[in-house]
Amino acid sequence: MNAEFIAMLDYLERERGIKRDILLEAVSNALLSASKKSVGASRDLRIDINPKSGEIRALANLLVVEDVTNPQDEIELSKARKIKPDANIGDAVEVEVTPKNFGRIAAQTAKQAMMQRIRQVEKEMIYEEFKDRAGEIVSGTVRRFDRSDVILDLGKFEAIMPQRERVVVEDYNVGDRLRAYVVAVENGARGPEIIVSRSHPNFVRRLFELEVSEIADGTVEIRGIAREAGYRTKIAVSSANEKVDPVGACVGMRGSRVKNIVRELNNEKVDIIRWSSDPKDYVLEALKPAKVKNLVFDTEKKSVQISVDEDQLSLAIGKKGQNARLTSRLTGWEINIGKDTSATTVVEQKVAQAAQTLAGALPVTEEQALTLVKSGFTNLEGLHDADVQDLVDILAVDETKAQEIYEAVHRQELVQ
Repeated sequence: MNAEFIAMLDYLERERGIKRDILLEAVSNALLSASKKSVGASRDLRIDINPKSGEIRALANLLVVEDVTNPQDEIELSKARKIKPDANIGDAVEVEVTPKNFGRIAAQTAKQAMMQRIRQVEKEMIYEEFKDRAGEIVSGTVRRFDRSDVILDLGKFEAIMPQRERVVVEDYNVGDRLRAYVVAVENGARGPEIIVSRSHPNFVRRLFELEVSEIADGTVEIRGIAREAGYRTKIAVSSANEKVDPVGACVGMRGSRVKNIVRELNNEKVDIIRWSSDPKDYVLEALKPAKVKNLVFDTEKKSVQISVDEDQLSLAIGKKGQNARLTSRLTGWEINIGKDTSATTVVEQKVAQAAQTLAGALPVTEEQALTLVKSGFTNLEGLHDADVQDLVDILAVDETKAQEIYEAVHRQELVQ
């Protein structure tokens, strides 16, 4: 037992990095509990383990008395003086009480205690090593799946990527190499858990910090991120140095920097936007590539009404409202996008004005005048080329009425 015990201590200290005194303490506590079953629960026991030889002894503190009435707790003076020559009545003497079958008990108990302590220490090591690493990116290999959660092998430790932290359009297989963002290190009832994510907005933030040196050194600052993982991300950046273009720095030479990030995100779209303290400029930048006709801000409701041409409407709103949603999250303004009606209103006003002019000059109702304008006859000059039959067809009137209108048109010509 002793040689095997020492060999196990050496191995665990060397390979697992668990200190010998921690293991000895765990074994000692476990053996103490086991010893009380053999020696007697009432005794004041102590387990002594020689760290070099592996010898294990059970020791009990016994009260020195003249006549023993309780062998569990007492020792005769004569026997006590064989152990401690200067012992007197009332003294406490430590006596070895190791049971005969203690070797078998010790071997089994020591192994169980060490394995239990190993698990506990490893959990503590996980927490100690990772408690300050929340917010970092780690690399690992998909080891297995726990229902819909992905278990990553990080080397010494495992991390869990819950279903809520997965990217819905990504498929993972055992053996896949992944990078992920450490969301939290939780020291719960089941022990420490390293929670990682590929869908968190800060995963994109960290990728940019690793890829763009100007962000790492503080020249370029990330002012905001809005993300729908797997589909699209908008990231706003600014520069502390007017000579450094923040967008260009993030894009890189020929797009090299952003391409590396997009590749890591499995071709998720990434819009890099120039941040502005002016809400109007910021919203306009965030909505690109859509072209905006007009913006109306409501500061009380923190909302903005945006007008775009009809051909820009779907681009501004985005697929299933994605562009509008991301712009809203990024800027902090509620975004409402609608078709620009200003041009239509101007045309309608001109049509109404032309119809009113015709109705005032000819024997027609306003409705008939509007019909003439919509048919292309916007003024009296245009009607000069219309004959009676044209008027019958356009206005659905009889020839008599058409003749009356025709004559009125030409009378107006004579007046002019």
